[in-house]
Amino acid sequence: MSVFLYADDIILLAPSVTSLQQLLLVCEHELYSLDMAINVKKSSCMRIGPRFNVDCCNVTTEDCRDLLWCDSLRYLGVYINSARTFSCSYSHAKQSTYRVFNAVFGKVGRVASSEVIVQLFKSKCLPVMYYGLEACPVNKSQTKSFQYVMNCCFGKTLNVRSNSVCRCSIVLRWILQSLSVK
Repeated sequence: MSVFLYADDIILLAPSVTSLQQLLLVCEHELYSLDMAINVKKSSCMRIGPRFNVDCCNVTTEDCRDLLWCDSLRYLGVYINSARTFSCSYSHAKQSTYRVFNAVFGKVGRVASSEVIVQLFKSKCLPVMYYGLEACPVNKSQTKSFQYVMNCCFGKTLNVRSNSVCRCSIVLRWILQSLSVK
């Protein structure tokens, strides 16, 4: 497979820069027949593999506009990195999770119970943080980074500063909730 499409977002995959150039020209020709064009300002090229950091020639459209090479790109909300192996960046997801949590906490923070805030976190924040995780394998350090985000949010909810106390409080609350003990 060399072309992935979703609505107006397209990814072209090729084993070499020459193949990518040829694929781009074919794609551009098809788009032209549909009275569409490639937006060069929103398009970019990226390399993944052992030679990801080697400079190479530009990929050019039919009307001689160069596509820029980049270190990371966003496709359907998932940030993909240029690296030796396929990898994604989750920093945007974590930032968005903090943003959503702070918006929710700012509205109901000291008024609602911690159980309500935990439920709001699960329904509003976790989908933001976990969006696109199935697109890329998550390593141990990334998992710990996600746990840190959750610890920070729950620590603020429970008014606890220590990560270990926060984790114990969360586990204890979830155990009590599952046993229906109030």
